[in-house]
Amino acid sequence: MGLFFNSWNDIGRIFILGVMGYIALVFLLRISGNRTLSKLNAFDFVVTIALGSTFGSLLLNRNVSLTEGVTALAVLIGLQYVVAWLTVKSDTVKRIIKNEPSLVYYNGKYIKDSMKRSRVVEEEIEQSVRNHGYANMEHIGAVILETDGSFSIISQSEKEGKEPDIIGLKV
Repeated sequence: MGLFFNSWNDIGRIFILGVMGYIALVFLLRISGNRTLSKLNAFDFVVTIALGSTFGSLLLNRNVSLTEGVTALAVLIGLQYVVAWLTVKSDTVKRIIKNEPSLVYYNGKYIKDSMKRSRVVEEEIEQSVRNHGYANMEHIGAVILETDGSFSIISQSEKEGKEPDIIGLKV
């Protein structure tokens, strides 16, 4: 009908489905636990995006009923729960689903092979170091690209005089 307004009926539908869908989503997220919306790895990120897309479809697509939308949300959350559980129980599933952290800078040197595999450039590492409050790289002992895509910064003083002993990282 119109570019800016179709009908009050459509606005009412979106409002009612939005409120009811939101309540259902919060309920499903509460019973599934904190892990459902974590950002521990790429799989968790994909599930979060899929939940948002599904909720948006519920609100804006007239062909999707509340029951269908809530069912889709429950399926996504249920699958995320099952995959997270399998990841804890099976090393094979864990290797398939999760990335390993990558050491990209250590003792004043960029680790080019690791950076290339991770598709990271020096400027991104330096930006992350600045974001953590360091003016330059001289006080940085190590930079790790974590499984969620964030960088962990280990200051020189934290590892001074020691060989790398970074939890969960193969050097």
